[in-house]
Amino acid sequence: MEASSGPRRSSSQEPDGPGDGPDRISALPEEMLLLVLARLPCAAAAARTEVLSRRWLGLWTGIREIVFRGVALRSLEAALGRVALPPPAVSLIKIRVPIKQQRPHQPVPKEKEHWRDSAGVPINSLLRAAARLQPEKLDFLLPSGIIERALAVDLPCLPRATSIALNFSSLFSLAAVPAGAEFPALETLSLAECITDLGALLSCCPRLRTLRLSRAVFPDCVIRVVNSPLLQELVVQCEARLTQRVVIVAPELKQLTISFTSVVAVNITVLAPVVEKISWQCCYLGPYIVFGLWSLSKLRLQSAERQGEPTTLHIYACVDPSPFRAKVDNFRREIQRHMVAAFSLFELHLTAKGHAFGAFVVHLLGMDRIRTATRRLKVVLHRSELKEVCPTHCPCESTNWRSQTISLDALEEVEFNGFDGADHEFDLLELILGCAPALKRMIVRLSEETSASNDGCGTIDNIFRACSSVECDVYHSSGTMYGSQNCALT
Repeated sequence: MEASSGPRRSSSQEPDGPGDGPDRISALPEEMLLLVLARLPCAAAAARTEVLSRRWLGLWTGIREIVFRGVALRSLEAALGRVALPPPAVSLIKIRVPIKQQRPHQPVPKEKEHWRDSAGVPINSLLRAAARLQPEKLDFLLPSGIIERALAVDLPCLPRATSIALNFSSLFSLAAVPAGAEFPALETLSLAECITDLGALLSCCPRLRTLRLSRAVFPDCVIRVVNSPLLQELVVQCEARLTQRVVIVAPELKQLTISFTSVVAVNITVLAPVVEKISWQCCYLGPYIVFGLWSLSKLRLQSAERQGEPTTLHIYACVDPSPFRAKVDNFRREIQRHMVAAFSLFELHLTAKGHAFGAFVVHLLGMDRIRTATRRLKVVLHRSELKEVCPTHCPCESTNWRSQTISLDALEEVEFNGFDGADHEFDLLELILGCAPALKRMIVRLSEETSASNDGCGTIDNIFRACSSVECDVYHSSGTMYGSQNCALT
């Protein structure tokens, strides 16, 4: 490719002026020139070096880390076709299409109909062009707005690939893997907005270690990850709102991150005996998992950031007196299904809307797994602009919960945030103090209303004085300490 129509000066020719010296770079061995090209930000920049001299013509096609950043979608297939076939091996193909590019709307000539897939975008032909180069890593990302409807993607065989990442910013379905196809070297697979039954695909990836599925949609509302004996890290963010079942069988799994939503009880099977780090979250849409007036809105099981620190079970519940509620035979069973790993911290977030919560807390503390595992209990009371007045014989109050005895033998620390000073809250404090023989510390953080109430603070003072063996700290809503068991409450 010529820079001008005039005669070309040899590389040894003297410079015409300051800074215009001999072209010593072009005289370097090809291996060194390829190293120079590999330092450029993308293959398009490397291709533009062809204007320098004939020495650079086609040289970029020999680079082994191929990054297309800002190349128009319609030009990618031809660009991939120019890259030299292995050997040496292609270590990376990374595709980033310009964000401002618009999806082509003009008619396609009949002889080029193969250029487009079902959504008018040449995804499958691009994947085949990439597979021709047998890369070790394939990373393909499209910006939103290019694809207008779901894609049907045929994942080509990539026998040398150790990592595959596909994100088309739109739903796409993976076609069934052809019989005999295999990804023998694949260790990391990342799919975004993918609709697929993973069973057949995972069985073709015998060395898979890491599987990441973001905004995934699973057929039949079932999250199923099996047939992956070496899997060590699993990340699933499910987009479907009707998850009915979760099945994970991964004997070597060490890290599990999963987030999904449901409107019904979820059937859960997790066989991961060596898992070390977990982040498990289920959100319930609507008052369908209920206990009296209380509706379960979210449940989360979260490992600590620092290794060696305990895992926390978070339960979020709110009062929802709506008459349109699906009944669940066993509220406890639904919560127990999500306890897929051991925990010792129990954090309860309640939005009571003016109703009593003592009976609900006692009901949860009476569950075997929570009762025996909890060493630290934290109850967070969230404010709500909507407050209701409890009618006589309101179902939020159970007549016998105050007389129950729960063996909280493992409990060592309790914290209440947003303590309002209602009668049932004082009763709950006394019940926990009487049922936790190993209790060492209790922290009460007052709401704004209770901070200004001498009567409420006096009642707390009397309760704590009866438990001299427990360190009791009380804080105003401002964060300043009101008093401690070790000094007089004032």
